[in-house]
Amino acid sequence: MIEAYYDDFVRILEEELQPALGCTEPIAIAYASSTMRKTLGMMPERIRVKASGNIVKNVKAVTVPNSGGMKGIEAAATLGVLGGRCDLVLEVLSKVGPDDITKAGELLSDPAWCSVELVPGVPSLYIEVTGWAGEESATCTVSGGHTDITWLEHDGQVLVDRKATCGTVNDTLAKEKASLSVCRIIDFAKNVDISRVQAVLERQIQYNTAIAREGLSKKYGVSVGRTLLTHYDASDVRIRARAMAAAGSDARMSGCPLPVVINSGSGNQGLTVSLPVIEYAKEWKKSHEELLRALALANLTAIHQKRFLGPLSAFCGAVNAATGAAAGICFLAGGSDEEISQTITDVLANVGGMVCDGAKPSCAAKISSALEAAILSLEMTAEGNCFKKGEGLVGGDIEKTIESFGRVGREGMKETDLEILKIMLEE
Repeated sequence: MIEAYYDDFVRILEEELQPALGCTEPIAIAYASSTMRKTLGMMPERIRVKASGNIVKNVKAVTVPNSGGMKGIEAAATLGVLGGRCDLVLEVLSKVGPDDITKAGELLSDPAWCSVELVPGVPSLYIEVTGWAGEESATCTVSGGHTDITWLEHDGQVLVDRKATCGTVNDTLAKEKASLSVCRIIDFAKNVDISRVQAVLERQIQYNTAIAREGLSKKYGVSVGRTLLTHYDASDVRIRARAMAAAGSDARMSGCPLPVVINSGSGNQGLTVSLPVIEYAKEWKKSHEELLRALALANLTAIHQKRFLGPLSAFCGAVNAATGAAAGICFLAGGSDEEISQTITDVLANVGGMVCDGAKPSCAAKISSALEAAILSLEMTAEGNCFKKGEGLVGGDIEKTIESFGRVGREGMKETDLEILKIMLEE
């Protein structure tokens, strides 16, 4: 029987597994600023960016792609205005050229060109870009999702107003995600007509493998991936799985101009959830269809966890993605539904709550650590050694466990998130 939720799960994968060039938070700023300029219809004389704390945190230390090494909100917004192509969405900066980079440097040397304001009391993902040219102005607001335009205005005329529905259950995709459960995800991975998800998953394999190889080919960031292969046993699939994901992040966090297929709005999470599964499938000589089914399960498992956390928080999303990867590898190994659920539990019980202190080169190391825990959990489960109900946040079943860790990240770590931001802004 083809279950009714199969259509929802296919659409979730199609919507969530999108290509993005660079870290998605600066890219979202560039997307908003590019949309603002298109709406204004001319080059602005000055711009202002208002952003939530989590946006400030995730843009502060990451290199903007195609920028010549620039970092920060001002650089992302300026390049979006100058060379951004909002029609390319999360690849908005893929057409930026040398002249745009030179001009951006000139504009950024003028303190009056771009002002930045931290906005309290807004969704965790919130960006508002306004530009002025003479008597005219335009404003674009992105909120709730990296490409979700909730407000667009030109000279007082409102062109888009979705403020009232932003981030609520009225959103179609949010409703579809509500049908996710580990049991249903496993059923979907086993039985869906693979042609329905083949294209989106093959794109993830192609893009994410390419940037991982790039990250291993030369020094990016602190070269976590290369370090793993140099100082550990590179013939061990456990090391290669961690190294590939970390190398992709090494490159991405340091401005590599190659796209990544994201998961839950994050390129790092897209790399973490997919590359270890791909590496294990190669090691075990699994068929292409088996790989695709495992990736479907891994991606949906990560997305399922993230829906309890929200798009941005103090809970490091690499943990959710590594948990998804572990579930996908367990599936590849022929694990039962119970073993897949237990593997998810064991990863969360180990590293659930790792702190996110913004996007930057050390994300690659966190990915490696999360995946080390994920692989340990796989091997514990294979030996029948598992964490049990009542031990910390482990619940009576897998869904209660996922909800508990989501609650900690969403509610319990709010003050942690604020304190992290305060410390970062003091520097």
